[in-house]
Amino acid sequence: MLEAIPLLSLLNAAPFLGFFAVFLFDDRHAKRVALFFAGLTAALALMVLAGFDPAGAPFQFVEKVPWITALGLSYHKGIDGISLWFVMLTVFLTPVAMMAGFAVKERTRLFMGLFLLLEAMILGVFTTLDLFLFYVFFEGVLIPMFFIIGLWGGEQRFYAAMKFFLYTFLGSVLMLLAVFVMILKTGSGDMTAMMGFAFPKELALFLWMGFFASFAIKTPMWPFHTWLPLAHVQAPTAGSVILAALLLKMGGYGFIRISLQMLPQASQVFAPLMIILSLVAIIYASLVALAQVDMKKLVAYSSVAHMGFMTLGIFSGTREGLEGAMMVMISHALVSAALFLGVGVLYERTHTRQIEAYGGVAQVMPHFAALMMVFFLAALGLPGTSGFVGEFLSLQGAWLYDGFVAFIAALGVILSASYMLWLYKRVFFGAVEKPLVRGLTDLGAREYVMLVPLMLFVLGMGLYPSFVRDVFAPSLMRVMEVWG
Repeated sequence: MLEAIPLLSLLNAAPFLGFFAVFLFDDRHAKRVALFFAGLTAALALMVLAGFDPAGAPFQFVEKVPWITALGLSYHKGIDGISLWFVMLTVFLTPVAMMAGFAVKERTRLFMGLFLLLEAMILGVFTTLDLFLFYVFFEGVLIPMFFIIGLWGGEQRFYAAMKFFLYTFLGSVLMLLAVFVMILKTGSGDMTAMMGFAFPKELALFLWMGFFASFAIKTPMWPFHTWLPLAHVQAPTAGSVILAALLLKMGGYGFIRISLQMLPQASQVFAPLMIILSLVAIIYASLVALAQVDMKKLVAYSSVAHMGFMTLGIFSGTREGLEGAMMVMISHALVSAALFLGVGVLYERTHTRQIEAYGGVAQVMPHFAALMMVFFLAALGLPGTSGFVGEFLSLQGAWLYDGFVAFIAALGVILSASYMLWLYKRVFFGAVEKPLVRGLTDLGAREYVMLVPLMLFVLGMGLYPSFVRDVFAPSLMRVMEVWG
């Protein structure tokens, strides 16, 4: 019955409508209007989740209408078990980010509208099955994020926004060339048809590199990561939440959906290179994180390290590694969002992110300290949390690929425990000696609403991971069949 309703189109249209609707109200009401449309989008996504059958057709809720017939382009939508969880993360984390943005007092309508536009673009990435439309949405995300950083960021916001734009734009040019070549070669933009198309090996290698340029920057992989720490530090808290939790996952999704499923032979050729880059990212970013004095920058570098585990799992060529990559991405979306929200909670009260400015926060904010302990332990991969499941499976995949690779990657787990526990100790433990810490107050109602659901998901996913895995596992098996 639900298949007869164009749910994916409605899902994509709701935040677009919300973007225009917020400008019909004053700043005081814009927040409520934006949350209403974000809630409407979430309700539609829950209908999609309820109607999705993991054992059913490879792609469900399919909508296809011819668009530019001369090029074989269509308005083509559909989801599988892989894209479904990214859709759910998007509709859950967007209203959380909006609530974090309630502290913004200037140009509130534009701020909330840009987040709805950003949500629409991200949902477009995860629900479209036409390669050209995929490109449009994938790069369209750049526009609202550029303004979010550039208008509401820190002192170096313009420089950070321009660096983010230029890095992404460079990758997008190469990706656009690859997109057009694939469309001209196959005579269609249908991504499902391209998954079974045999591209000549030499051409496939060049196409793979074109997509790699964009996905590696979005992930971001070492050495294409340098835009990320600056963007996080300068972005407002709400922007950092979406950037870490959702935008980085678009790169991983692209690697699975396009690199692996459409260009499997080229992926096998480049797999050793990807493994090396992943290991460098894990170790290098972890060591750099240990040297940080800014909380937000430390969390940003931890994201680079965790995305290293993701690409390691994807290109291990094993089922365990691929499932681990998916679990890492889902877990990191929840945990990184919570960590940036936590940094934002402290920054709103003290206006500093310097680690040395804190100490003994647990004594004056016990509830906040308890919640953040869960997220810190998940970030370092403690059993019973979502972080453990993904890292364990990724390491298992790495072991099946090569034992030495798994050994090097395991060092990253030790390093992540080092910098996360070091940060928690410096901020939350010890005596209350700093004047700004003495004046802190514990969480308010809005902050509980943001953080408690994230904690429940992190623990729930850690204790019962099959609820998440069972949805995407059949889709990943089809990816492995193409990998061969």
